Amino acid sequence: MLAAALGAVTLGAPSPASASDTAEDTGYLVGRGIADVTGEAAETGMMGYSSFDQKTSGIHQRQRSRAFVVVDKASGKRAVYVNADLAMIFQSVRQGVMARLTERYGSLYGEDNVLLSATHTHSGPGGYSHNVAYNLSVLGFQKETYRAIVDGITESVAEAHEDLKPGTMSLGTGTLTNASANRSREAFDRNPAADRAAFPDGIDPAMTVLRFKQGDKDAGAISWFATHNTSITNKNTLISPDNKGYASYAWEHDHEGVRYLDDTPGFVAAFPNTNAGDMSPNLNLKPGSGPTEDEFENARIIGERQLDKAREIYDDARPVAGGVDSRLAYVDMENVTVRPEYTPDGEEHRTCPAVVGASTLAGSVEDGPAIPLFEEGMRTPIAPILEALRVDTPSWLATCQYPKASLIPTGLLSNVHPVTPKRLPLQIMKIGELHLVAAPGEFTIASGLRVRRTVAEQLGVPLDRVLLQGYANAYSQYVTTPEEYDAQNYEGGSTLYGRYTLPAYQQEYARIAQSLRAGTALDRGTVPADESGRQFTFQTGVVYDNPPSGKAFGAVLKAPEGSYARGSTATVEFATGHPKNNVRRGSTFLEVQRLENGTWKRVLDDGDWETTYRWTRLNGLTGTSKATVTWKIAADTAPGTYRIVHHGDAKNLLGKITPFTGATGTFTVG
Repeated sequence: MLAAALGAVTLGAPSPASASDTAEDTGYLVGRGIADVTGEAAETGMMGYSSFDQKTSGIHQRQRSRAFVVVDKASGKRAVYVNADLAMIFQSVRQGVMARLTERYGSLYGEDNVLLSATHTHSGPGGYSHNVAYNLSVLGFQKETYRAIVDGITESVAEAHEDLKPGTMSLGTGTLTNASANRSREAFDRNPAADRAAFPDGIDPAMTVLRFKQGDKDAGAISWFATHNTSITNKNTLISPDNKGYASYAWEHDHEGVRYLDDTPGFVAAFPNTNAGDMSPNLNLKPGSGPTEDEFENARIIGERQLDKAREIYDDARPVAGGVDSRLAYVDMENVTVRPEYTPDGEEHRTCPAVVGASTLAGSVEDGPAIPLFEEGMRTPIAPILEALRVDTPSWLATCQYPKASLIPTGLLSNVHPVTPKRLPLQIMKIGELHLVAAPGEFTIASGLRVRRTVAEQLGVPLDRVLLQGYANAYSQYVTTPEEYDAQNYEGGSTLYGRYTLPAYQQEYARIAQSLRAGTALDRGTVPADESGRQFTFQTGVVYDNPPSGKAFGAVLKAPEGSYARGSTATVEFATGHPKNNVRRGSTFLEVQRLENGTWKRVLDDGDWETTYRWTRLNGLTGTSKATVTWKIAADTAPGTYRIVHHGDAKNLLGKITPFTGATGTFTVG
């Protein structure tokens, strides 16, 4: 929506809606926006499971960025909240978005008042970090995917800015107990009784919904709930926003009539994560299993359960008041001295330079095992399994990281080239009565609880008014409690900065909360360097495209049948070019069109649940490929005459890229 708005914004100027309030006078201005962040749809490594074999081959649903801007009219302070269908928000993405926002708005949106978060889908293209560890399985930095993400997030914020109108907010809470399971229960059970008592079933069932209205019209909602966005397994190669993306799509598209390719604002429904580090949507605790054995059906069901609970809470939400404010500080997490009041034994401790543990390479067996022969709980390197991968860790660092089986001292390697992050953005954002603790990693439910308790105490607010917003502003893998760390399950092995990582976070968030409560300035610390100039890739680009012999680009290689019953599936094929030639952000690779009064009308595209677009290379030497479009015809599809259209782009030997369109013949449904 509103793609052209980016170039029309005056630096630092209020939006037209905020310049003069013509509607009901309220305490807030509220704006919402949504934009496409889908990257390269073929031959690009996917982010999340760290599988070298998992490369994109098409699109099931597009990834989107959802943005909200809230302005406190009394103080003039504003907050930007973004939740995107991404695996992570890396520091690289934050730097790119902040630079773009500064170009457009000057100091209006800055480090303090912009919060970027990810849903944590594992079914999107990767390669958009500036840290080697997170680009390794993707074969390096992928600039077109990075550009799509930064452009899309920026566009969603610009839409929200342009959409600002007098509005209100309401807040509601509830519980959801059938959309998550604890995948690391043995580690969780090591925690003190007070922590375990907060989660008697070993899960965090809390859902919090923030409802937005503009005047008397519903504008959107943010629904926080802790579960991994991993219903879809590492065997999948189609881009998908997974269970949380389905929940957003179903609310926006099915319930509110939003059509993403229409250039008009509509209802925006974000489904962000909280402390989901040990929360799995695979209820049978094995990949792609629970509630069914179909991974896409699982994504739909787990998404639908989140949606149904969110809409129930939404209907009962109560109006909230309160100002808007925020604080952010960069902290060197490899070099924090943790005071005794934050450590389990009451002694002073320190964090460590980052180390990736051996159990990290095992992956989470419940959601997606990574490298064979590695196991969760590994405490000592086992030769010869690790010899090919291990980098010597100094004894002092191994001692600091004990009992982790130190595999790769990424913190030391980062002194030469960025491998994992050192300085991280820690942020607390106040929106009315709600306080978001923006965390640059994956916190387990017990570690999230301890941070929330610390912040709530410092702010003097109820615990349920403080949320741990995970996957926010940067990414540094996992955060466990010290007790969970000792188990060295996947989550503990992936806690980079050692046993006292969580107490260090508690201490630093307490400092930020004190500044927020007192209204005092906060030392922001040293901002991480921009590493964009030191990126590399081993992924080959598109050399050229060539259609099959005797065919043109867009030609139909497999035609549809003459008619289909509702509930059946239509499958067609086209001669095509490589999707990397144009990611078609804000557009589509396919359309399902219905004939209405002599005019073809688009009814579905590649962002819809019922369709898939898959790219297949037919001949690498000749650059020949095909696009397969499938349409699972829903039971409520309107009878009529249809056709399927494919849009693509082809690159010739001289490097020129030319768009093309192909269409099937007609067929009937009904």
